[in-house]
Amino acid sequence: MAGAIASRMSFSSLKRKQPKTFTVRIVTMDAEMEFNCEMKWKGKDLFDLVCRTLGLRETWFFGLQYTIKDTVAWLKMDKKVLDHDVSKEEPVTFHFLAKFYPENAEEELVQEITQHLFFLQVKKQILDEKIYCPPEASVLLASYAVQAKYGDYDPSVHKRGFLAQEELLPKRVINLYQMTPEMWEERITAWYAEHRGRARDEAEMEYLKIAQDLEMYGVNYFAIRFTIKPLDKKIDVFKFNSSKLRVNKLILQLCIGNHDLFMRRRKADSLEVQQMKAQAREEKARKQMERQRLAREKQMREEAERTRDELERRLLQMKEEATMANEALMRSEETADLLAEKAQITEEEAKLLAQKAAEAEQEMQRIKATAIRTEEEKRLMEQKVLEAEVLALKMAEESERRAKEADQLKQDLQEAREAERRAKQKLLEIATKPTYPPMNPIPAPLPPDIPSFNIIGDSLSFDFKDTDMKRLSMEIEKEKVEYMEKSKHLQEQLNELKTEIEALKLKERETALDILHNENSDRGGSSSKHNTIKKLTLQSAKSRVAFFEEL
Repeated sequence: MAGAIASRMSFSSLKRKQPKTFTVRIVTMDAEMEFNCEMKWKGKDLFDLVCRTLGLRETWFFGLQYTIKDTVAWLKMDKKVLDHDVSKEEPVTFHFLAKFYPENAEEELVQEITQHLFFLQVKKQILDEKIYCPPEASVLLASYAVQAKYGDYDPSVHKRGFLAQEELLPKRVINLYQMTPEMWEERITAWYAEHRGRARDEAEMEYLKIAQDLEMYGVNYFAIRFTIKPLDKKIDVFKFNSSKLRVNKLILQLCIGNHDLFMRRRKADSLEVQQMKAQAREEKARKQMERQRLAREKQMREEAERTRDELERRLLQMKEEATMANEALMRSEETADLLAEKAQITEEEAKLLAQKAAEAEQEMQRIKATAIRTEEEKRLMEQKVLEAEVLALKMAEESERRAKEADQLKQDLQEAREAERRAKQKLLEIATKPTYPPMNPIPAPLPPDIPSFNIIGDSLSFDFKDTDMKRLSMEIEKEKVEYMEKSKHLQEQLNELKTEIEALKLKERETALDILHNENSDRGGSSSKHNTIKKLTLQSAKSRVAFFEEL
């Protein structure tokens, strides 16, 4: 009895010690997750749990967003989750989104998961028209989005209409031109075909490198009261506010976060960031070698298929030649039989003609011997003799002709038999010829400048050396130079597409942002925002202030 009471007491105490929890739903750009959180958890506890689940280490770009009436807000790290003005109905929903944006996506975004989340968010903002994108740039971005989703273009797979269900262009761009969906797909596919060989992460990074130059990329807009007025003319501080207190707090929070990120960029990378970048370089080298290996295997497979096709073609050709040789042999045998029969008949006819000629000669001699003395009989006899001579002459000529014909037939028979012998010899050669040559493909040796790696079962082991990393760095620099040249070509293509579709534009459907963009372009304001930011980062704080004062 005492033991039972003790067990019930321990169970009751254990039940009291279990912390109370509530359910949270986290919505990312491509997934949803649910967690059980303790009532005492702060924003950082929940945020760290989400980052660990996603495998995300570049946490300083992201935050958890929620909605208060018609205003968005961000979860504070040092405040309890339930102390925020969130719905108390479970599950409590937060959106895991990028809160701050990099100045240079290629240099600052290290992890592939970070790049992917930014790609999805920026793509959605462009399609939702929260980021203004010119029509020609929209087509180019759509082509990279297609490359990221479908891989390399294959005409046999990606046939006309395969993009019919995809949302790739802002509705504003589609409505601005008198173009059918098929015409848009044709232009997107033309650029999509040029991206062959790019992996998903490479295509997404190219998308971000173009999107980061758009005027509204990384910019948050708020409605504020009165013009912006400086508090003191001697200092560069501006005072402004919104009609809603929450919006003012949100603006302040974003300003502080952007300033912190700005200062972070100007400092040396932390040990964690250095490790991430080293791992990213190794991962990039591994993927590059893997792509090279796959490319070699694909090339060997294609060569083997071409060899197989060539062997099949040669085998079919040999079969056709054998069939033709058999038919020629049969025709030769039939011809030889016919010629032999005809020669025999001709020879018999010649003998018969010779016999008739002899008989005619005998008849002529007999007529001469028994000729009648009378003139009439003599004349008749002479006439008969003449006719007999003519007949004998004709018979002799016919006999000679028949004899020649028999000789010619014998010669033709000899040639037919020789053709038959050659046909049999050709058929024997075809029958004894090997059908398939021995195929023992010897794997091509790896180039000496590629780092060695061994594959055992399902495991991969790599041996990286300093020379490998130096070579990789040189390749990266080479890629940058090629990218600059490609950018010039890309700009020419964009201008060409813009000129091509300009005639189809409906001017009355232009939005205020379209008009503003065109005015900026006419004034020369179409220079790269990214280049402007990069120029500012190389200047001192004082010169940057002077730059903005000139603007």
